Amino acid sequence: MANAQENRRLITTLIGVVVGMFGFGFALVPLYDVFCEITGINGKTSGEVAAQSRTVDEQRVVTVEFIARVQGDMPWEFKPVVNRLKVHPGESRQVAFYARNLSAEATVGQAIPSVSPGLGALYFSKVECFCFNQQPLAAGEEAELGLLFYLDPELPPEIQTVTLSYTLYNITDKVSERG
Repeated sequence: MANAQENRRLITTLIGVVVGMFGFGFALVPLYDVFCEITGINGKTSGEVAAQSRTVDEQRVVTVEFIARVQGDMPWEFKPVVNRLKVHPGESRQVAFYARNLSAEATVGQAIPSVSPGLGALYFSKVECFCFNQQPLAAGEEAELGLLFYLDPELPPEIQTVTLSYTLYNITDKVSERG
């Protein structure tokens, strides 16, 4: 009899732990956003679109590097068309990333950006970005994915290189579950 009661208590405790872990997983996203906003780290860009009348600092040149990788089970080739370019702060620039679905099935990808150094992320603005949307590709299909960005002229002078890295995730199953 005591064994059955202990087993029920253990099962109740384990169910509570599972529910708590599930809730904690959902709470991580907003907590992460708050943490990044407070500290300015981990490369989250401001997401603000600045006025078109900003000034260009033609006296200064900053190197912007582009890195792309695929995560885990993502069956795509994904790379920047240009690995590095020189930019005047305040100047809008457009670049592209190449993506090709290597699988025999349609897949959907979502790119997550990161900027380093972390302080540079506060001055890096994506005006238009493929990362704002899910990217579906049919089997064997390829695409050029565009990015329009600029560096704020207030970028600290000690930052001479900014690296934009994208990790591409396979979200096909998540899209199928919703659809």
